[in-house]
Amino acid sequence: MSVAFRREGDDEHLEPKFEHPIPVGPNWVTARGLRLIRDRVVSLQAEIAKLTDETALKIAKRDLRYWNTRQSTAERPPVPSGDTVEFGTRVTFLLNGKEKILSIVGDDEADPSSARVSFSAPISRAMTGLATGDFADFAGREDAIEITSIEVVAED
Repeated sequence: MSVAFRREGDDEHLEPKFEHPIPVGPNWVTARGLRLIRDRVVSLQAEIAKLTDETALKIAKRDLRYWNTRQSTAERPPVPSGDTVEFGTRVTFLLNGKEKILSIVGDDEADPSSARVSFSAPISRAMTGLATGDFADFAGREDAIEITSIEVVAED
């Protein structure tokens, strides 16, 4: 029989469900970030215990595998000095002349709408290692960034 006429089941034609991609590099977290990960694991475990729908259960278990991996690989980097821009600092800077404030956090904690950006984001990488008064190129513009202040983010 030709393969064109063979059909083993409806699942054969469904798009495959892949695991959530794990960001490249270290899994640095702040105290807040680690707490958010732990809370997510607990929440998913409770959700899985209540689920009966097979599709929803598969999705929740996939999410739980991701968050368990993130929890087990979480690393707390050293507390920053506040002398330079690094993980765990809040940076006030001018971007093309406009004042911006960002906190540099872990990948899973990043929330640009709350001024929290990942340490792996292009803007963070451009500023890392700079001190107050330093300039950096960004998005193809020379001296697009000027660091005006740096403070260590208080543990919360």
